[in-house]
Amino acid sequence: METATSPVRMAESERCTVDDRVTRVAWLNRSTILYAGNDKWSIDNRVVILSNTKTQYSIKIHNVDIYDEGPYTCSVQTDNHPKTSRVHLIVQVPPQIVNISSDITVNEGSSVTLMCLAFGRPEPTVTWRHLSGKVHPPGQTFVSEDEYLEITGITREQSGEYECSAVNDVAVPDVRKVKVTVNYPPYISNAKNTGASVGQKGILQCEASAVPVAEFQWFKEDTRLANGLEGVRIESKGRLSTLTFFNVSEKDYGNYTCVAMNKLGNTNASIILYEKESEEEAFGEEEDEEEEEEEEEEEHDEEKEAGFME
Repeated sequence: METATSPVRMAESERCTVDDRVTRVAWLNRSTILYAGNDKWSIDNRVVILSNTKTQYSIKIHNVDIYDEGPYTCSVQTDNHPKTSRVHLIVQVPPQIVNISSDITVNEGSSVTLMCLAFGRPEPTVTWRHLSGKVHPPGQTFVSEDEYLEITGITREQSGEYECSAVNDVAVPDVRKVKVTVNYPPYISNAKNTGASVGQKGILQCEASAVPVAEFQWFKEDTRLANGLEGVRIESKGRLSTLTFFNVSEKDYGNYTCVAMNKLGNTNASIILYEKESEEEAFGEEEDEEEEEEEEEEEHDEEKEAGFME
């Protein structure tokens, strides 16, 4: 028995070699007669006779699908005895992902299962891959050759897109993606003390990472600062919140608290606005230091001269 392989949706021809001693010929699929000589018995219009000569008897099946797979028999009747030639048609089907998990949002520490079901002939290999490009802890490369990808105790670093690929070498892989969003409470990554001179602009900055994005509040001691106080502006955008003093006065110096919060929690950081010498004051101090150095040098020279005279 011969084997014929055909990708799905392609046409497949079945050939049968005969000679001039043949009196009758027929093609059968299992026990169903498709053609007897030139007479078509099949009601399937995809099946047509391709050749009926003294040496060859062939049929063709257009738009092959998986239901066409199976044994086909060429039956040849000669004057002496019947002969049969068999071929088994194997239909190959390109990989197709038929069901995949929807995009998902979870809290950090949760367990996540992603599903990717695929069909094809031969059965495709399903592979999961994390596309973030981030560096993971040892042993956590997030490549899985399975329909299900399970992540226990998911972390914020494991958020991003996960790619499912179905491969069986019949056609190009079928690829789909799932986005995983990991919620986590805020943590303040940048909050530095800042100096400003009286009468100048002073800016305090507070940067926090969080999903969902954090909301910010500013406090001085126990008093919450509002965006409308004279000479003060609070501006929060994305991860960054700024507290701006347009004309710093003595009363503005001190300790400020930045609070970052979302539905999973809150955190805070202390930031000091301290007095910074103005350029004029700094320049004046430099001049005083230079004068003191000159006086010390003059005194030293006088002492050396007095010693020489003696």
